[in-house]
Amino acid sequence: MEFARATRSVLIASIFLSGVISTGCPMEKSFIFFPEKEIVETPADVGLAFEDVYLNTSDGVKINGWFVPSSGARTTLLWFHGNAGNIGHRVEPLHRMHDALNVNILMIDYREYGKSNGEVSEEGTYRDAIAAYDYLLTRSDVDPKRIVLFGQSLGAGVAVELALKRKAAGLILEAPFTSIAAMAKAAFPWLPIGGLLSTRYDNLSKIARVNVPLLILQGDRDEVVPYAQGRQLFEAAKEPKTFYTIQGAGHNDTYLIGGEPYHRALFRFIERLH
Repeated sequence: MEFARATRSVLIASIFLSGVISTGCPMEKSFIFFPEKEIVETPADVGLAFEDVYLNTSDGVKINGWFVPSSGARTTLLWFHGNAGNIGHRVEPLHRMHDALNVNILMIDYREYGKSNGEVSEEGTYRDAIAAYDYLLTRSDVDPKRIVLFGQSLGAGVAVELALKRKAAGLILEAPFTSIAAMAKAAFPWLPIGGLLSTRYDNLSKIARVNVPLLILQGDRDEVVPYAQGRQLFEAAKEPKTFYTIQGAGHNDTYLIGGEPYHRALFRFIERLH
C-alpha cells in the first residue's frame, strides 16, 4: 500500500511531460497521495481492544486514529503509515507488532484518509503528526519519555519532521526515501519532474539534525523505494543508529517476509532505549 498505483502514476507523469502541470498545481497530489475513505477492517476484527479517537489539529482539521493499548506496556509507538489506503488496510501488521513488542500503539490517518477530514498535503501531514503526539501527552497510560516514532514509506517523512519538533525516545523508519524529488527521479528517470513538485518531504536534508536513536529497516528487494535511498539516509544520520536489512522483502511485505527476526530487531531497538 506504500507509494502505490504505478499505472496511475505513469498517466500523471505523462501529463507532467505535456507541460500541463506547473509547480503547486493540485494535480500534484494525485502523484503522491492515494487516500481511501472506507475502513475495511478494525483491530476488533482480530480480537484487539482499541479506542477510536478523534483529534483536532492546529489548523482546525479533525483526524481519526486508533489507540491500541497493551497491558503493562512501557513504550508507546506512534505509527505513521504510507501514502495509500488508510489505517483499515494495516490491521494485520498492527496486530503482529502489538503482540510481538508489547507496546501501546497509536496509528493515525492523515487528513483526507479514512474517517479524517480535510485535504491532504505535506504541511497537513506534519500538523496531523503533532496533534497525534500531543494527544499522547494527555494520556495517563502513556510514558511521555518512551514515545517512539515509527514511519513507513511516506510516513518516514512525517516521522522525521516530527522528530525535529517534539521529543521522542527513538525513531524507526521503514522503507524510507531521501526526498519526493529523488523518488520521482527513480520512478521516471527520463522525466525531469522533480523540480516541478512543491511537495518535498526532504528527509535527507533533515536526518542529520535528528538527535534520537535511529533504526532503519528496508527490504533488499524493495521494488518501490530504492534500497540505496535507505542506506543514504542511514549514512547521513547521527549515531546511535542501526540499519536492518530484511532479506528477500519488497516494499509491502516486510512484516511477512521478515517474520520473527524482523520483529526481534524492532524489539531489541526499543528495549535498548532509555
